[in-house]
Amino acid sequence: MQPFAVQALQGTRILSLALNLPGPAALMRCQSMGATCTKVEPLPAPTQTSGDPMGVYCPPAYREMHADIRVLQLDLKSAPGRTQLAGELAQSDVLLTSFRPSALAKLGLSWQALQASHPRLSLVRIVGSPGEAAEEPGHDLTYLAQAGLIAGTDLPPTLFADMGGALMASEAVLQAQLARAQTQHGVCIEVALSDAADWLALPRQWQLTGPHGAVGGAHAFYRIYPCADGRVALAALEPHFAARMLAQLGLAPGTDPSSPQLHEATAQWLSVRSRAELDALARAHDIPLHTLA
Repeated sequence: MQPFAVQALQGTRILSLALNLPGPAALMRCQSMGATCTKVEPLPAPTQTSGDPMGVYCPPAYREMHADIRVLQLDLKSAPGRTQLAGELAQSDVLLTSFRPSALAKLGLSWQALQASHPRLSLVRIVGSPGEAAEEPGHDLTYLAQAGLIAGTDLPPTLFADMGGALMASEAVLQAQLARAQTQHGVCIEVALSDAADWLALPRQWQLTGPHGAVGGAHAFYRIYPCADGRVALAALEPHFAARMLAQLGLAPGTDPSSPQLHEATAQWLSVRSRAELDALARAHDIPLHTLA
């Protein structure tokens, strides 16, 4: 991941106990903003090199997310492990976790305990659902389903709630540092993956992406169409872009973009043109479209 031009977290020390995807992805983003990042993992199984499940089921993702991260492998249930963790906490500005609240409490890492021993330390706590529901099990797929973002039986093309939650967690680190600069005390911020899914679902809730919404299929120039040798994602939504597409189709400016006739005309016009032809047309006439195999 390319570093940010403005290193907003330069000098910030982050300690993470978060495993799998959202926590490490957030840590990678914070590192790219200049933070010094350390991650604590459980001791790996005898035949494995990583104590993080991601290192087992997707080594390439694990390697990319941890390329510039200092990784410690500790047994936090042992006295030596807890002693080393306490030393790391004493040198950190933000603790990032993804345990359920009850599991944090068992490790002596509840917000109350952390405040008592490290008053300047902030806690960014990634959970599945907010509040009391934080103890309930869930995963990216269930949070997307709850938010109404699952269609049919196909799996989503990416892990939207996890990655959205990672962005919210890195934002929370920035919020925590700004708050501490004002009060000199750490803060606790809870980031729920279900809230990330709900945030991503807002355009659907507003009916922007529903069948009658402009970006849900109602606008003839904001759709995916077959072309002669593939597909084309056409996104000529704004009036000036739409006018250029109408000119290509030989139609008058101001034609209703939602009319069935325009949908049919657009589909027919695109169906006989190749990806190369459409790519060239997009460059020549400044039309937002992208062709696909």
